[in-house]
Amino acid sequence: MLTVGNRLPEFDLQATVDIEKPSTAFARITHESHPGKWRVIFAWPKDFTFICPTEIAAFGKLEREFADRDTQILGLSTDSEFVHLAWRQNHDDLRDLPFPMLADVKRELSQALGILDEKEGVCLRATFIVDPEGVIQHVSVNGLDVGRNPQETLRILDALQTDELCPCNWQKGDDTIQVA
Repeated sequence: MLTVGNRLPEFDLQATVDIEKPSTAFARITHESHPGKWRVIFAWPKDFTFICPTEIAAFGKLEREFADRDTQILGLSTDSEFVHLAWRQNHDDLRDLPFPMLADVKRELSQALGILDEKEGVCLRATFIVDPEGVIQHVSVNGLDVGRNPQETLRILDALQTDELCPCNWQKGDDTIQVA
């Protein structure tokens, strides 16, 4: 699995970005998309499941806060863009998602990141925070049965963006550690 200090692998994937019109439903997203921005890439095992939409919707509700921090959210699974589209059209909590859902059907990005569950062949619940230079600054991975906390991802992003020493449970606006 890639970790802190590794570069985000190159990728070029189809993504579901809209559900209103077939002509604008899909877009290509690459490792070069969103230049100069931080990126939060979070992966889930499968569309049309139970834990996944709770996480995806929670990231969607925080999108404005991530955007205020010059950060692009990118969702990722091994389902196709058509499955993503159908899921969004049929799940009220996912209809208005403000971020792309990447379709890694060939499992190239998932494999390069090292997040494919060997037994199931699907993505683990992995979250990567990538800086504007394409370097991974944070990684967390949950088992398939445990959802993650997008608010914690936002807190970690805030800490990383201070470029200072942040103590345990640090929150944006708290004092950082000053070394004399």
